[in-house]
Amino acid sequence: MEKFIAERKLQYSTKGDSVLKEFSIRISEPFLVDQSTVNFPVGKGCFGCHVIVEGLDETYSDVYGVDSLQAVNLASDMEPFLKRLQKKYDIYWMDGDPYFEHEK
Repeated sequence: MEKFIAERKLQYSTKGDSVLKEFSIRISEPFLVDQSTVNFPVGKGCFGCHVIVEGLDETYSDVYGVDSLQAVNLASDMEPFLKRLQKKYDIYWMDGDPYFEHEK
């Protein structure tokens, strides 16, 4: 079983629908990247993090950094991903408040 070090739980509704559903984004514990598992050159000590989206039919690519701290830092920056989701969904905090200020 994969170990996750961070999680954000949110709600969403499909544009034009008012039904809220839950989803979560989880970041795995950093892992050392083996050159044979990626199609780009990696230096010694390169780390990656799996980013898992559950409860929503969307995926997030693995994130890589020059070390474990950078991998975690890059993986935890969810804003660009969530902003892209706004094309299809309205996103809310678990208490029902809009995630992005301009939403109603």
